[in-house]
Amino acid sequence: MRHALVSTLALILSVTLAWGFETEAERHFGPENAPRIRVLGTTDLAFFSPVAEAFLAENPGLGIEYLQASSQSVSLAVDAEGAPFDLVISTAMDLQMKLANDGFARALPPDIVQRLPGWARWRDRLVSIALEPVVLLIAQSALNGQPPPRSRRDLIALLRDHPETFAGRIGTYDPRISGAGYLFLTQDARMSDSIWRLAEVMGRLDARLYCCSGEVIEGLIAGDLVVGYNVLGSYAAANLPEGSGVLVVPMEDFTITLQRTALIPVNAADPDGGAALLRFILSDVGQDIQAQVTGGSVMRPESFTSQPWLMPIRLDPGLLSTLDTMTRDRFLAEWTAALDQP
Repeated sequence: MRHALVSTLALILSVTLAWGFETEAERHFGPENAPRIRVLGTTDLAFFSPVAEAFLAENPGLGIEYLQASSQSVSLAVDAEGAPFDLVISTAMDLQMKLANDGFARALPPDIVQRLPGWARWRDRLVSIALEPVVLLIAQSALNGQPPPRSRRDLIALLRDHPETFAGRIGTYDPRISGAGYLFLTQDARMSDSIWRLAEVMGRLDARLYCCSGEVIEGLIAGDLVVGYNVLGSYAAANLPEGSGVLVVPMEDFTITLQRTALIPVNAADPDGGAALLRFILSDVGQDIQAQVTGGSVMRPESFTSQPWLMPIRLDPGLLSTLDTMTRDRFLAEWTAALDQP
């Protein structure tokens, strides 16, 4: 028995080490011995857990195994590693599009695809499950009684006019290490050339670069930062404590709106289970749960009626152009040059 136990542990260890991607968190939902739907995603466990628990309440004979990883690791897991997941969810729309375009996603059931508008699906391989506005965070104390900036032009003027307030206290994504940060910047540049002027101003003020929205939010809560640019609104809603003094500001010239997307890999062991979970996420119940836990927008027309400045990043092949190595290197070189100001 001892020999068998050692052998089993060795096998588990060898399988774990066989994968080249890194995970950030893992959780098993449901009965221990129930058949499990395996999900890989960038979504924080705090956001995914209520959805998983509600789904299993309707499907008590099932379980869910959820692995959380960075967007780059999620793409690596499906592409290079061929890890057998039943549903893959990510905020990196461009990387998800590449997986679908390169043949790593299977066709989704028609009832899932047809319920979504054209900009929220790509063929029958990739669909959006939620909208994620990308917002500005600013400490009220840094405004000195002024109204918060509502456009990039306003933000540029505010930073230029008060360098003593903002120097060393601006945080944003580092697009060289963050897939989401790179996507947001390329979309910024598509919408307006104001991002280059903003980068120059932030560079002069020694902006700090981070891997993720969570670190920027932590810096604001601690008081090390007073501005966070291009932060996911859902993370701000979930992590800013009441009375933090940090304002969440959608930019009314345009608010880039990420689509959190999902696909079922071609090598899924339980594609029907993955489809069932995806169908639940897109149901009224699933959408209401997402809205409650993230404070963000869902896949409904009223999101745009009440917030006309939302500009969803479309699911189309144009996303792939920014992943070209030469295009990416050129863009990052321009960004670094703009940010590297004396």
